[in-house]
Amino acid sequence: MPLKGKRIILDTNVLYAGLYSSKGASFRILQAIEAGKLKIVISPTLLFEYEDILKRNQKVLSLSNHEIEEILDYLCMKSEHQKIYFLWRPHLPDPKDDHLLELAIASGTKLIVTHNTKDFEGTKEFGIRPITPKKLMEDIL
Repeated sequence: MPLKGKRIILDTNVLYAGLYSSKGASFRILQAIEAGKLKIVISPTLLFEYEDILKRNQKVLSLSNHEIEEILDYLCMKSEHQKIYFLWRPHLPDPKDDHLLELAIASGTKLIVTHNTKDFEGTKEFGIRPITPKKLMEDIL
């Protein structure tokens, strides 16, 4: 599976983990995004979720509001932006994750990178695969 430009949906828990620790696959995924080896696809809903989680945890992450805004701006710059016209709700066990499925369907992205793959049971019928950061890094190396 070639790595260059592979499109993924990046669940918020992976972004958080990658910013929390420079060890592990979540951080390596952020490095691959920075290097242009992975391309994330975002929607306004996902961007607002990123912002909410980062700001709620900014003390744990040791980030200022300004640093969070810079991270979000950078992600927007490095991302493919997707509008969503059709909703597929409710479909997943956790309704808060349905927007990620909708984003994957609308953009034709086949991978949702998450630490909670069980939350995405039911995506395979759409040809979408939930995958952990560790598994993604193993598959592409």
